[in-house]
Amino acid sequence: MSYRADRPRAPCRGSPRCQSLGQGGRNWTYLPYGPFARLEEYRDWLERENIGDDPLRHAIIERRSGRAVGVASYMRIDPRAGVIEVGGINYSPPLQRTPAATEAMYLMMRRVFDELGYRRYEWKCDALNAPSRAAAQRLGFHYEGTFRQATVYKARNRDTCWFSILDTEWPDLKTRFECWLAPDNFDATGQQRQNLSSFTQRVRG
Repeated sequence: MSYRADRPRAPCRGSPRCQSLGQGGRNWTYLPYGPFARLEEYRDWLERENIGDDPLRHAIIERRSGRAVGVASYMRIDPRAGVIEVGGINYSPPLQRTPAATEAMYLMMRRVFDELGYRRYEWKCDALNAPSRAAAQRLGFHYEGTFRQATVYKARNRDTCWFSILDTEWPDLKTRFECWLAPDNFDATGQQRQNLSSFTQRVRG
């Protein structure tokens, strides 16, 4: 694995990759916070928000360079019910639309089911966020419906789409992820031979 998901202790520390997250742009449209005018503001916000354990933010770290290239969180954590959500996903441009971006989501899923023993893994997004809806289904989440007028953020209404993966679905999905991530699924230039959807659509049915 070329990437890892770590709980950040001292976020960013001036990383140029993290700086690309902290600045304005489309990354922040569907997040309830940001954008931030300066890297320092983003770092200060992260340090304040990381005091608790829900949301539990993780930095996506490139092993080779040690740089933070993305952020994702476990949130709405309910150990008694065995339910946990992934959200607050924000990838810097070098990570977006790469195999590593998918690998990071696989690693977080594997931790939820194999290490922590949760029963249900959720993904929720603004109904207007077409890339997020597509990503959820590509990753093997099942669409469950749309909660209309679920909340208000950034002075506008949000209808929320719900997606999930269950523990009973995970073993099959895990195998399909590992087949997709296998070196022989990528050519010499790093391009995938088969896309992930061709594997996961069989799980979604």
